[in-house]
Amino acid sequence: MRLQQTLVAALLLGTSLGGCASRQPDPRYRPPENLLEVVAVLRQHVPDDTYRFEPARDFTGRNIYRASLLRLENIEHAYADALQAGHMDDVIAFSKGRALERLRAFDLAAANYRRAAEHEGELAQEARRSASICDSLDEAARIGFDADRPDDAPGENPAAIPRDPEGVVQASQQRTALLEALQAETTGTHYAAVIREEIERAEMARARYFVATRRATPEGDVRALAELQQLVVHNQESKLRSRHMLELADLYATLAEEYVVKHPPEGLLFDPASFQELVDSAARLYEAVGKQDGTPEKLEASRRLEAFLAFTLRVDRDRFTQ
Repeated sequence: MRLQQTLVAALLLGTSLGGCASRQPDPRYRPPENLLEVVAVLRQHVPDDTYRFEPARDFTGRNIYRASLLRLENIEHAYADALQAGHMDDVIAFSKGRALERLRAFDLAAANYRRAAEHEGELAQEARRSASICDSLDEAARIGFDADRPDDAPGENPAAIPRDPEGVVQASQQRTALLEALQAETTGTHYAAVIREEIERAEMARARYFVATRRATPEGDVRALAELQQLVVHNQESKLRSRHMLELADLYATLAEEYVVKHPPEGLLFDPASFQELVDSAARLYEAVGKQDGTPEKLEASRRLEAFLAFTLRVDRDRFTQ
C-alpha cells in the first residue's frame, strides 16, 4: 500500500512538472518577433503627450522610444540577409526617426527621415517634413547656455556659448522664439509636445544658469529665485512640475542656511522675520510636493523637509520661534 501511494505521488509530480515545462509564456511579455510588431507599438505611442506625462514603458520597464530604437537596430542586425533587398528600408528609417526625436537626438532623426524620403514611397512627403522640423529643433537646441551640454559637444563652438547674464538671456529668448514659431507651424501634430518640452528645457537652462552664478552677480539670489519661480509658473502642466518646485524649495533652504552662517542667531544682525520668510517658503514648497501621490518627488520632498526642519531646530529659540 505504501509503495502504491509513493508511485501515485511520483506520477502526479511528474505530471505537474510536465505541465510546467509545456506552459506557454504570457503573450503580453513575449519579445517582438517581427518588424511589424515593433512599428505598431511605436506608432501607437507617437501621439503621446510626453510634456504632461512620462513616456510610456515596455514590459521591461524601459522607455518605449528607447526600447523601440534598440529593437529596430536588433532586427536590422539579426535579419540583415532578409532585409538586403531594401523593401523595408524606408519603414525602418522613418521609425528610427520617430524614436530618435523623442530621445532628443534631432540631428540623427533628421538623417533617418532623409534616408526614408529617398525611397519616394508613401512615407516620403511626411519624412521630408519631419526632417525639416528636426533640423529646426536641432538648431534651437544648440543655441545658448545649457548646463547639461558639454563644451566639447560635436558641432559646438564653446566660444559662441554665452557665459554672461545678458548673453544668456538673449540666447534664451532667441531659442524660445525659434521654438514658438515652430510650434505655430506644427499645431495639431505630435510635435506640439516635443516642442513644448524643448521650450521648457530652454527655461530650465536659463534658470539653472542664474542659480549657478548667483554668488557672482549683483542681486544674484533674487534673480535666481525669480527665474525658478517663473519656471514653475510657466510649466504648471508639465510632468516635471514637482521637480521644478523641489529645485525652488532647495534654493530657499540653501538661502536660509547661508543666512544663518552670515548672521549667527546669537548676533545682533540676525533678523527673525527674514529668516522666517525663507523657512516658510521652503517648507510650503516641500509640503506641496510631498502631497503629490504617485511621484518619486513625494518621498524626496518629505525627507528633505525633515532634514530642513532639523536644521531650523539649531537656531537660537530666543531669536527665532518656530
